Amino acid sequence: MSFPASGPTRPSGPSGPPGPAEPVAAVAPQLRALRRRAGLTLEAAARAAGLSPAHLSRLETGQRQPSLPMLLALARIYATTVSELLGETVADRDAVVRAAAMEPTAAGGWTYWQAGAPGRGMQALRVHVPHGSQGDIVRVHPGEEWLYVLGGRLRLCLGDATHRLGPGDSAHFDSLTPHRIAAQDADGVELLFVHTLLQSPTATLCLGPDPEGTP
Repeated sequence: MSFPASGPTRPSGPSGPPGPAEPVAAVAPQLRALRRRAGLTLEAAARAAGLSPAHLSRLETGQRQPSLPMLLALARIYATTVSELLGETVADRDAVVRAAAMEPTAAGGWTYWQAGAPGRGMQALRVHVPHGSQGDIVRVHPGEEWLYVLGGRLRLCLGDATHRLGPGDSAHFDSLTPHRIAAQDADGVELLFVHTLLQSPTATLCLGPDPEGTP
């Protein structure tokens, strides 16, 4: 699935927008603090995450920037969320999202409404998928996806299997399984969609290669 930006906006400093090194500096102390809170040594945490102790040490000191799979792995090991690893606090987010605040966003031919609070370890969306849009794009990315069909009929391809879902049907799958989503009806399909991906200002994290082959 592709989705719009929904994370909190970081304020710009006096010299302009944050540079690429600033997010690294913000994440690094969180990684160390949460590891210690979990009662894990550097060596134990690195082993559980499939990293070398030296690599994890560089992440914790801000010398390296963690990738999305690394953040997901560390969040699981530390029994927390990617949002907390990134230093976001619950106080920064509202628990309730009002219908009036759900502004539609168009991307890649689909229309999205933010149905959950930004900055969480999961992102919840209401999605309209038009007929004939993106049905040939195969997606593979870390995380899990859950979707529920509100209206219309959906064709969901998971690996080599094809499933047809109608209103009230749902699917929950590991999104490392190659998957494609398409509307079967001319009027499109309406979905509720939840995923566990780190939120991003672009769709490239979850789309994979686009139809022209650009990663």
